[in-house]
Amino acid sequence: MFTQHLSLRYFFGIMALNLAIGVVCLAQQTSPNKQTIQARMVADWTRARDYTKEYLDAIPEDGLNFKPTPEIRSFAEQMLHLANANFNFISAATDISNPYDKKNLEKISEYSANKGALTKVVLESYDFALSALAKLDETKLQENIKLFGRFELTRAAVFDKAFEHQTHQRGQTTIYLRLKGVKPPSEKLF
Repeated sequence: MFTQHLSLRYFFGIMALNLAIGVVCLAQQTSPNKQTIQARMVADWTRARDYTKEYLDAIPEDGLNFKPTPEIRSFAEQMLHLANANFNFISAATDISNPYDKKNLEKISEYSANKGALTKVVLESYDFALSALAKLDETKLQENIKLFGRFELTRAAVFDKAFEHQTHQRGQTTIYLRLKGVKPPSEKLF
């Protein structure tokens, strides 16, 4: 009886210790300070900019207007769509004026016909996001705003939606590179 009681005490003691460790770990993971969130966002956007530049560097000049099928965007149009969205989302999230407000970058031939100009404007959209993050007061990240007059989101969530969009658009261009005989850049998760 005594050894059984001791075994139960040992068992419950270990369970309590594991629970305490789990609670501490969970608290550290789920309640990072806002600076940590902002720092993570800066790191992610910097990585995404560098990764997108690798895609832009990889496409041959004659691949800018390449379309895998006639009804979809060309490589340049995909990248310009990505840039347009970066400018629009980040401007909405921060109230910083969009330098290309009311312009459809996809329709500006200067960008779709010249790899240097395309690269410049696409990277400018990432720099716009990074600059906006640096200027944004961290306390504002949790403020709710109305995105595009329809969606109620926090400013941080708008940055996340922009990040998701640019990832999706860049990912679509992988097939463009493959069809042009170019090996796409390796994944960059970290």
